[in-house]
Amino acid sequence: MAVALVLVMVFAVGGLSACKSETETSSGSTGGTLAYYVGEPAYIDPYNTQESEGTQVEQSVFDSLTSFDPLDPATLVPAAAESWEANADATVWTFRLNKDGKFSDGTPVTASDFVYAWNRIASTQTMNTSTNQVEASSIAYHLAVIAGTDEFGNADAGISGLKAVDDYTLEVTLKNSFGDFGYLVGHPALAPVPKALVEGGVKYTDADGKEQTAAYGDMPVGNGPFKLSEPWKRNQYIKVVQNENYYGEKPLIDGIDFLSFKDPNTAFTEFEAGTLDFTQIGEGRIKDAEAKYGVSTNGYTANPGEQVLLGAENSIYYLVVNNTIKPMDQAAMRSAVSLAINRQAICDNVFEGTREPADNVVPPGIAGYAAGVWADAKYDVEGAKAALTEAGFPGGEGAPEIALSYNADGGHQKIMEYVKADLEAIGLTVKLNPTPDFATYLKELDADKIMIGRLGWSADYPIMDNFMFPLFKSGSTDNYSRYADSAVDAAMQAARANPDDAARLAAWQEVNKTVGAGLPVIPVMFYKHHHVASERVHDLTYSAMNLADFTKVWLDPK
Repeated sequence: MAVALVLVMVFAVGGLSACKSETETSSGSTGGTLAYYVGEPAYIDPYNTQESEGTQVEQSVFDSLTSFDPLDPATLVPAAAESWEANADATVWTFRLNKDGKFSDGTPVTASDFVYAWNRIASTQTMNTSTNQVEASSIAYHLAVIAGTDEFGNADAGISGLKAVDDYTLEVTLKNSFGDFGYLVGHPALAPVPKALVEGGVKYTDADGKEQTAAYGDMPVGNGPFKLSEPWKRNQYIKVVQNENYYGEKPLIDGIDFLSFKDPNTAFTEFEAGTLDFTQIGEGRIKDAEAKYGVSTNGYTANPGEQVLLGAENSIYYLVVNNTIKPMDQAAMRSAVSLAINRQAICDNVFEGTREPADNVVPPGIAGYAAGVWADAKYDVEGAKAALTEAGFPGGEGAPEIALSYNADGGHQKIMEYVKADLEAIGLTVKLNPTPDFATYLKELDADKIMIGRLGWSADYPIMDNFMFPLFKSGSTDNYSRYADSAVDAAMQAARANPDDAARLAAWQEVNKTVGAGLPVIPVMFYKHHHVASERVHDLTYSAMNLADFTKVWLDPK
């Protein structure tokens, strides 16, 4: 039964983690600051953090109830909750918090802090403390399984399914059975937050020794292994240092400087100059980097001489197509675009073979993946031309200009240049439409100003549900394609409610087939790491979840 399996995994892995920790850190050196490249985050306040840049920072500052083993993300490990259990039909989940848990200001973490944090996500009237304006969360859908929320996870009056039984016991009542709920609560955004600091601001001492107050969104206080040492300096850096009040195993390094660069190629140049300790590898430089720095044995853990990480990620790169904008409202037109794209050429020529062509949106590392279930997610020029004719534009005649949009700060231009050439080869007129940064790009997506754009999706939690529900549920805030099918909505809800592991997985596979038949988005490639660490970095693991684990990292002195 699903619940029994989850419980066995939790306690067994908890024991294994303790043993592993002792051996891995016994030879480590303490101290030093890791210089780590991130693209500019949109948010670092958990209530609205949805993209990988902000989530990476968030993961270092916060602990959610559960977490995922960095080298085996399908394995749950305890985090803020030391244990958990569900009733027989997996509709009521009880989490028992670690009683030593504290926020970095020394305040104990209680079940009420989780209730407050989740209600903050669920409310459409939540204040963005950085802007002092009401801004509803884009990630409330994670809470849609909890009793008392609507279908999008909203609950302005508070979530009735949340209960702080006592300071260290959180009870969550769901709408239906959900055997995977233990994975869902591992999302970094579902961490606790301290109400007093969210609403009153965070006090700190500036460089001149003066006491200042920062908005919580600029200097969030969490319960994780690190804490911000000063407010977020937008488009420059976020600095974190060890949280001396952390209840778990203390990091070996003193801190991390998350350094922002608009272009990952610039970041790689800075890496080679010695400014950075960890970054993406620049375009066209992967093979050179392999020869110069050596390749990690397991693809995920960096050590001197094994510094290049090429492990597969639980992530998908896709073209997001607005299904409400003509001519992309036609399935035949979406098929024409998809079939025209030579994915293998992009993987080989832009990423030097370190990506894999995507044949659907579910990556191979996720249970339930099946090859070829999205029939038109492949390269077939003649098929593309036939689909274009079916859409009413033979040879591209009469078709409107196709705009390909992307954020210019993420290294996407070469990909879009290949897509542009492929679409022009079947007769379409295409223009590139870059926006300066990801935050601006997201606003344009939200406003339905983009016909075809690009997005990446990294697993929030390593289950098939997470690649279906947020991307294709009608009205979901991450459903930028505006795909809407009431039958698919019902099938997704039924899949979530199925208490049997195997049957639930089979139900999600059927949902994937149905969605793929309509091709609401266009899969391009499955991500693999293309990252490199400096020679002074030891035991840094960059997981298939597209997040670095800093708990075991140690550094040679500069």
